[in-house]
Amino acid sequence: MAKYSLDEFVSSTRQQDRGEGIFELESPRMLEVNLDGMIWIKAGAMVAYVGDVKFEREGILEKGIGKFLKKAVTGEGARLTKATGRGRVYLADSGKSVQILNLQGESIYVNGNDLLAFEPSIEWDIKMMKKITAMVAGGLFNVRLEGTGMIAVTTHFEPLTLMVKPGQPIRTDPNATIAWSGSLQPEFKTDISLKTFLGRGSGESFQMEFNGDGFVVIQPYEEVAFQSQSG
Repeated sequence: MAKYSLDEFVSSTRQQDRGEGIFELESPRMLEVNLDGMIWIKAGAMVAYVGDVKFEREGILEKGIGKFLKKAVTGEGARLTKATGRGRVYLADSGKSVQILNLQGESIYVNGNDLLAFEPSIEWDIKMMKKITAMVAGGLFNVRLEGTGMIAVTTHFEPLTLMVKPGQPIRTDPNATIAWSGSLQPEFKTDISLKTFLGRGSGESFQMEFNGDGFVVIQPYEEVAFQSQSG
């Protein structure tokens, strides 16, 4: 096969069935969902699909009026789409890396902007970070996921997981924080001297502080959080 030929390009980039289950990484930045039933996906994340698949935005009363009210407050970034049917659905989010997690009765918090997809067997709820909402345009929110099933999250570049131990708190930049243990409840700390020292925007004047026993996942990128999502 001639180097750089069209045949070589098609062969090296074509979709492959790896038999990995409902979630497969077609590439580090592209998730294939082998759909047979229903899946929750981030609004606007579908880039292609094959088969008989129907997409619909989450209904107002899908998860109860309480969640609807919280979603109205959090804005477009929290929107979910329900994909139903049989086929293959391809998901991506602005070229971010995709991480697949198989929960086994565990719980995890994920930044609402970084949640790509999850199985319907997973219980979920939107949690507002009320203390910090006024400090960031659009506020901060996260999704608590619990149960048994697959979830997919996105990160800018490769993530790093830091272990949180009792008596050894970890502080992180909210815009670089992807996820953390379901057992941890972060607090928000302001540091005026840090803001002055860095000479940057107001986002650097506060951090998330994690205390207890668990983990927190960060990315090497400060995401301008919670932009409106379309599609």
